[in-house]
Amino acid sequence: MTAGSDLIERATLIAPNSVYPPWINRFGRWICWVGGLILFGWMCHNLDLRLDVLARGFTKLGVLTKAMFPPFANGGELRIVQSLLDTFAMAVSGTVLGIIVALPLGIIGAKTVIRNPVIHFAVRRTLDILRGVPVLVWALVMISAFGLGPIAGVIALALADFPHLSKQFAEAIENSDTRPSQGILASGGNRIEAMRLGLLPQVVPVMASQSLYTLESNFRNAAILGVVGAGGIGFELEERIRIFAFDQVAWIVVAYVLSVTLLDWLSSQVRARLV
Repeated sequence: MTAGSDLIERATLIAPNSVYPPWINRFGRWICWVGGLILFGWMCHNLDLRLDVLARGFTKLGVLTKAMFPPFANGGELRIVQSLLDTFAMAVSGTVLGIIVALPLGIIGAKTVIRNPVIHFAVRRTLDILRGVPVLVWALVMISAFGLGPIAGVIALALADFPHLSKQFAEAIENSDTRPSQGILASGGNRIEAMRLGLLPQVVPVMASQSLYTLESNFRNAAILGVVGAGGIGFELEERIRIFAFDQVAWIVVAYVLSVTLLDWLSSQVRARLV
């Protein structure tokens, strides 16, 4: 008997089901695979996801891509740059408003600060519900309330941001080291001093990093909101798509991608220094 056979025999004596799984387990795995494939096929059929439809779509996409080259702004460079700045201003304003709302909620939602389970549960579940509303839905509602323009986009971004930031801020507080705060309290300090000197130095860099990441996401989201009427670069993009000026669309896309890349790089540099 070889060493390998001896090991298999010993393993079989110790855990026979691991070496030779029962047929019912193997059959169950096959059923899961077959069921998953059937479910996937049904989804594709329900969505009319057929090869001929995909082929026609990719053919049209090739024609549109060909119409995009060479990119050409047709004299609208300054207007497009101004729209990019408007989009950035929208992202910054929405992020700042979201942070202002999220800070107190994050503190209240941290169970290491507010130990009342009723308050903690109410705040966390409310934030969970609000996180389920996408920013695009907020934008459509705010456009109906405030009309077309950046103000609807700013409020929509803030409403979509503060539930996420509140949860992140609360988790940053809960995961912080409590010993510095306890030492300040033990030496005669009050709770405000314990938070300012023991807690904030730990969580502020993390919160700042999370806020910068949210700003990056909002710069992308703000462009999407412009398509539905919130202004900015999204409005310029939608306008040129509507008149089939795809060379100008390509110019806007290139300018926007470069702006996003620059913002991501700057934000990553700042976050690397903070954390």
